[in-house]
Amino acid sequence: MNGTETVMFWDGVYAARPAATDPQPNARLTEMVASLPPGDVLDLGCGAGGDALWLARQGWHVTAADISAVAVERLAALTRAHGLGDRVTAVRHDLRGSFPYGEFDLICAHYLHTPFDLDRVAVLRSAAHALRRDGRLLVVDHGSTAPWSWNQDPDVRYPSPREVAAGIDLDPATWTVERANTPRRIATGPDGRTAEVTDHVLLIHRTA
Repeated sequence: MNGTETVMFWDGVYAARPAATDPQPNARLTEMVASLPPGDVLDLGCGAGGDALWLARQGWHVTAADISAVAVERLAALTRAHGLGDRVTAVRHDLRGSFPYGEFDLICAHYLHTPFDLDRVAVLRSAAHALRRDGRLLVVDHGSTAPWSWNQDPDVRYPSPREVAAGIDLDPATWTVERANTPRRIATGPDGRTAEVTDHVLLIHRTA
């Protein structure tokens, strides 16, 4: 898939869904970030914008990035409608050739899975290097296939959080893995169906 086809795919995914009016944040985000002092946060793959809106309401200044112009434009309109336009900047990046500029206290990558060619290791390494000292990188991946997932390949394999951390290969003198586990939860899909799913949770702390 080339860049144009990739953009068309994700624009089609979001255009096929009704525009959300009050999207909800990811469960692992609220669980792990609520106790952190607000600062500057980068939301990689912002999608419908539930994480970005929740973070802004907690006092964070949010840069929300997505490959889909549909998602970015909808989020920009949504933040204005909720009076959060001064706290959220929605930007389009494909992450293959461009990465959002700046330094951040928190970077979130929730379910950054895609059917096209993306060097996730390079993206997550760039994210780790974009953290300020004492900043954190939160990576939450699928650990199982939900009934509503676009990827229903029965042979798909989800790397463990420790495998993801090893792949990023960060200097332990500068970055520390604070959490790497695989909790389960009951999730609700876009069509209202529920299912038990596994999350792969990785939290990396930049200590120097």
